[in-house]
Amino acid sequence: MKLCLFGGTFDPPHVGHLVIAETIQESERFDKVVFVPASNPPHKEEDISPIDSRLEMLRLALVGNDHFDVSDIEIERGGVSYTVETIKEAKERFGIDAEDLYFLIGSDALIDFHRWKQHESILDECRVIVVQRPGFLTSRIDPNILSRIRFSNIPQIQVSSSQIRRRIRSDLTIRYLVPNPVMKYIQEQGLYSS
Repeated sequence: MKLCLFGGTFDPPHVGHLVIAETIQESERFDKVVFVPASNPPHKEEDISPIDSRLEMLRLALVGNDHFDVSDIEIERGGVSYTVETIKEAKERFGIDAEDLYFLIGSDALIDFHRWKQHESILDECRVIVVQRPGFLTSRIDPNILSRIRFSNIPQIQVSSSQIRRRIRSDLTIRYLVPNPVMKYIQEQGLYSS
């Protein structure tokens, strides 16, 4: 099995996440792209929605795609979510080795990758694929890290979870930015409203 872990807060999951996952699944021929919502991400300073809400929104967003799945691996573990622990646990849970396990991150996360807990171990335990974001410069990345990752050519969708949250607080529509079931859930639960 060839598997790609796609970690994030997904607060909320949006069409950009889905386009990235679909494109990477097709280009790399992954059996599964597994979305892994962070329980308590160490690199996020702002308040995030409860994990139950983020998990439900992800499930709603992924309905109908047999190549997508959601894992609660970080939620079950609890505490602060460290990627290296998630990757090691995923290898055991799915019974795969480093050659068949991939971890997908955005280039914005790559800038601080050298500060992640045991970042060298992450590079040993799986293959890292990076999605480039606008304005990203490889010159800002440690050459030792650059030599061990791979960039993927994926369409850049100019939408972000923080933009969606701001739009909701400003009473603007999020139609077409998130899947309809996710939009309905946000409205029903009153998420992100000021």
